[in-house]
Amino acid sequence: MADKNPLRTYRGKRDFDRTEEPRGRPGAGDEAPRFVVQIHDASTMHFDFRLQVGDVLKSWSVPKGPSTDPGDKRLAVPTEDHPLEYEEFEGVIPGGEYGGGTVIVWDRGTYRPLSHDRRGRPVPFDEALERGHVTFWLNGSKLRGEYALTRFRGGKDGGEGGGKGEAWLLVKAKDERARTDGRATPDPRRARSVRSGRTLHQVAAESRGAEGR
Repeated sequence: MADKNPLRTYRGKRDFDRTEEPRGRPGAGDEAPRFVVQIHDASTMHFDFRLQVGDVLKSWSVPKGPSTDPGDKRLAVPTEDHPLEYEEFEGVIPGGEYGGGTVIVWDRGTYRPLSHDRRGRPVPFDEALERGHVTFWLNGSKLRGEYALTRFRGGKDGGEGGGKGEAWLLVKAKDERARTDGRATPDPRRARSVRSGRTLHQVAAESRGAEGR
């Protein structure tokens, strides 16, 4: 049964009087589902990979970031659902707040679900996700082509964001968008936002400058 308040965990972890992160509102619209990849310089540097499923962004923390090399298997740890507006979020989460640190929008776009059963029949994306394996085609500014997310440890135990110890793998398929030239994974400290063109350092510096005025 779908959670009537899928953003309960997300909102419970944040003080919206301190952070500029979006609170979230319902309504998925009829357009193609969205995805976003954010770089998050928190207590540990990581990438956040998010796929729109219904009214929320299903989210995974990917420590090494997505790769365009099919030979790379990237660990992806599920986190709480985020509101759709989080696709636009870029800035600095204050210290002391959950996830405190700098965030940039590294890539974003739409995606096309590709999951099928053994007979070749399409499987609804949320159902495939529940089963632990989804395939999809990304149409982003930087990431394009087929990817798969596969759960290899743990499972749902009623908690939002998956059961304790749950872990997935994010893997690129062998297609015309694959790269094996040694530049398959971005350097997070040099990477630029697809939204503003800024680096993590520039976003953090501008935030400090605004606070000092």
